[in-house]
Amino acid sequence: MKKKHTAFFNILIFVLAQIAWLLLLGLWIYWYVSNHIIISGVEGKIQSEIISKDINIIILIGGLIMLVAISFGMSIIFRRLNLQMRITKLYDNFIANITHELKSPLASIQMYLETMDNRKVPKAKQKEFLHHMLTDTKRLNNLINSILEISAIEQKKTFFKYHTHDADSLIRDLIQEAMRRYKLTDKNVHLKGHVDCQCVADQDALHIVMNNLVDNAIKYSVDSVKINIKLRQTAQHIIITFSDQGIGIPGKEIKKIFNKFHRLYNKKIPSVKGTGLGLYWVRQIIRNHGGKVSVSSKGEGQGTTFTISLPIYPIWRKRYIDRLLKMTRRKEKEEESS
Repeated sequence: MKKKHTAFFNILIFVLAQIAWLLLLGLWIYWYVSNHIIISGVEGKIQSEIISKDINIIILIGGLIMLVAISFGMSIIFRRLNLQMRITKLYDNFIANITHELKSPLASIQMYLETMDNRKVPKAKQKEFLHHMLTDTKRLNNLINSILEISAIEQKKTFFKYHTHDADSLIRDLIQEAMRRYKLTDKNVHLKGHVDCQCVADQDALHIVMNNLVDNAIKYSVDSVKINIKLRQTAQHIIITFSDQGIGIPGKEIKKIFNKFHRLYNKKIPSVKGTGLGLYWVRQIIRNHGGKVSVSSKGEGQGTTFTISLPIYPIWRKRYIDRLLKMTRRKEKEEESS
């Protein structure tokens, strides 16, 4: 409630300030017109030297310019303030999400350790406990790495290793790896279509993209997971269509889905875990590959479709992709020599 009141207060101040400037502008114009009428009435009765129309006009124009500049400056300040409030809200959501994500595996590890410390646990059970702790440790490690990677990508410090690949083989291998990781079968994932071309990509980065899309489909599926993936190509692009049959996305959420820290909340699935970085990460990686990613949904309960477009090499964006390959070769030579 406090944040809502703060936002309302800021908007109210801005509106009142604009009204004040408009009233001042009105008074200024009224003053000028009144003086002009008075001076025009006595123009023939006083010396012409006393009357200076140019000065009045300069004062009026100067005042108008000053008021417009002040009004424009206040608009910029308000926009910046509004942007800062949005960033603060996103940051607060991120802190809440990340705190929950960190506390959950830590609490689990602590529970297993305390149990092993306070009780005589059979070896078989100890092995089971160790397996769960390792799983939670990997979860923590992945979480921390994802945060660091996002920061590195934004600061242009991430080094992508771009190489030329057969697009069809690469995409199918990545999908198969994602299926193995999330223990999905052909009953869950249906892949059709093929592409007969080459692409330039960082295999590990695209692996992250596929994992995030599969993970997203699993999280937001109420019943069994059903994912349809279609491959096709145009004259210049490789198109990957990734559709699930989950809870879908409301229309007002579509534009926000790739925003940093944004998460989709739904009463049907209240316990979805995550930091709100997955899809943001997907978009950043695809952009770095010279491609685009978009999302569509017919509404709640009707699934979601992600469409990835990557350039065919060397047909489309050749200069950009050649530069990526050159950077990779230079970086790899530096790593070999060091």
